[in-house]
Amino acid sequence: MTEVWEYYRLELVAVEDQIRQNLGSKVALVNTVAAHILNSGGKRIRPLLLILCARLAGYAGRDDVLLASLIEYIHTATLLHDDVVDHAEFRRGRRTAGGLWGNQVAILVGDYLYSKAICHIVGFRDQDVNECLSEACRKMAEGELMQLSYKDDASISEREYLKVVAYKTGSLIAAACRIGAVVADADPAFRDALFQFGQAIGVAFQVADDTLDYAAPRESLGKSQGNDLGEGNVTLPLLHLRRHCTDAERLRLAEVMEKKPNGNGELAWVVSLMERYGSIGYAMATARGFVRTAKVHLDLFEDSVHKRALQVVADYMVSRDH
Repeated sequence: MTEVWEYYRLELVAVEDQIRQNLGSKVALVNTVAAHILNSGGKRIRPLLLILCARLAGYAGRDDVLLASLIEYIHTATLLHDDVVDHAEFRRGRRTAGGLWGNQVAILVGDYLYSKAICHIVGFRDQDVNECLSEACRKMAEGELMQLSYKDDASISEREYLKVVAYKTGSLIAAACRIGAVVADADPAFRDALFQFGQAIGVAFQVADDTLDYAAPRESLGKSQGNDLGEGNVTLPLLHLRRHCTDAERLRLAEVMEKKPNGNGELAWVVSLMERYGSIGYAMATARGFVRTAKVHLDLFEDSVHKRALQVVADYMVSRDH
C-alpha cells in the first residue's frame, strides 16, 4: 500500500490543495472547525479510489481531483454528524469538533460541508453524478437510522447487519468508484462493475473495523477496545457469539449489553467468549470474503497499474490499522 500512496502522491496532493481552496467560508468558525477534522489524519481512501477508478477507465483530465475533494467533504460531514450521534470525545486520537466547540457547531459545519459539496457537484451538470451522490447520501442517513433502531438488539439477523453496513459505509465508497468511471465517460458495464467493487470493499472495511473493536486495543486512534459494546452497537462478532454460545452465556451477555459495560472485566469476558467460539475469526473471514467478491468485479478490466493498485487497496481495507 505504501507503493500505491507514493505512485499517486501528486494526485493526492492536488486533492489536498483542492480541499483547502474550496472551503472558503466567510465565517471564520466554519473554516476552523472544518480544518480541524479535515486535517485530523484521514487516509483519503475515497478520493484515492475515485482517482484510481477514473484512471482505470482511461481518464487523463483533472475533474477527478475536484470530484475527489468533494467526496471527502461529504465523508467529513458524516464524521461530524456521527460523532455527535455517538457522543464521541475523540476521533483519530484528537478531540472531536463537538467536544471542542459543541454539538450545535459540529452539526452545522457538517451541514455546510454537505451543502458546499452539492453546490460544486451540480456545476458538473452530469445526471449520473447527481443521482449517484444523492442516492449515496440517502442511504448513509438511512443506514445510521437503521443502526440506531437496532441498538442493544442482538436478535437482528446477519443480513440486517450487513444491510446497515452497506448503507452507512459502502454507499459512499461505491459512489466514489462509480463517479471515477463516469468522469471518464466509461461504458455502463464499467460504471456498474466499479460501483459493485466499491460497495463490496466498503462492506469489508466496516465489518473489519467493527471486528477490530473487539480484537485489539485502539488507544492510538483515541478509541478504546469494546466501544461498540458500550454504545449498544450490534456488530457481526456479537451476532456470531450470540448464535453459538450457551443459553446461560446468552443470558449474561444480554445483561452485560443492558448495563453498558464501562469496566474491563465484562469486556474481557465477552472477548474471551468470542475467542472461544471463533467469532472474531468468523467476522474477519466474512470481511475477506467481500474483498474477494470485490476483486471479481475488476475482471472486466485489462491488467494495468491502476487495476493492480485497486486490488492492493481492496486488501488494505481489511488489513490496515483502522
